Amino acid sequence: MIEFCGLRLRHRVINASGCFDVLAARRVFGEQLFEEFPFAAYVSKTITLSARDGNPPPRLWESAAGLINSIGLPNRGLAAYLDADLPALADLPVPLITNVMGSTPGEVGELVAALEDRPAVAAIELNVSCPNVTTGLDIGADPGELEALLRHVRPLSSKPLIVKLTPNTADVAACAAAAQAGGADAVSLINTLRALALAPDGSGAWLGGGSGGLSGPAIRTVALAAVSRVARRVTIPIVGMGGVASGRDARELLDAGATLVAVGTECFRDPAAGGRIARELEARFTQIAE
Repeated sequence: MIEFCGLRLRHRVINASGCFDVLAARRVFGEQLFEEFPFAAYVSKTITLSARDGNPPPRLWESAAGLINSIGLPNRGLAAYLDADLPALADLPVPLITNVMGSTPGEVGELVAALEDRPAVAAIELNVSCPNVTTGLDIGADPGELEALLRHVRPLSSKPLIVKLTPNTADVAACAAAAQAGGADAVSLINTLRALALAPDGSGAWLGGGSGGLSGPAIRTVALAAVSRVARRVTIPIVGMGGVASGRDARELLDAGATLVAVGTECFRDPAAGGRIARELEARFTQIAE
């Protein structure tokens, strides 16, 4: 068993937010999904105060060794999540981590406070890659602003707070240190890198939202560098992610300083990837021990 922020997990592999729709998967695979659940904890897609339709299509572009998405965080909003999704997610055989996002400290605080008395929610992940409505910059890109956000929301919840850091910043390690100083229990990184796909006919941006976020194997070495820098700067646990497609990939992130590893893009190709990677990772630990 692995201990992470007070949670006891059966292995070190979880999902990246938005990359595995467990409710849709349960409709397809039935109860077998919960009997052979691929992750040690489940991270929900991002929840916002109000419902979001997401970005207009097209939303995906396959790039060399990666995927650019411009999904736009579609969700039904906090009220629908609490009333409809959360009761269904309460049946999960693993701890539930709810991911939330707001464009101001007040919005984030309202989301965090609403989850405090929900026993089905084991921890909360703060997606700080949202542009601040005043500055236009990612909330998580400025260490001072990020620390202020954490100091605002920390008193509102006794649950572990995980901060999902943006890599689109000058110093991700400084942002991680600011999150820790503000009261974060853990950080997760990296989120997607800003990217642009052009239409083959030269008519401009292909994606309906303009630019998007690059994920997949193409960003794995960037993730390794970021996790390594953050691990030298903070003492709180790190969830490492970015291009994990095998047990070897996962082990490298752990060697760089991560405590857990999250699988994202690979889940689109192989919905059972989390379990496979966890088994491959365990095999690598066993080989090293021998």
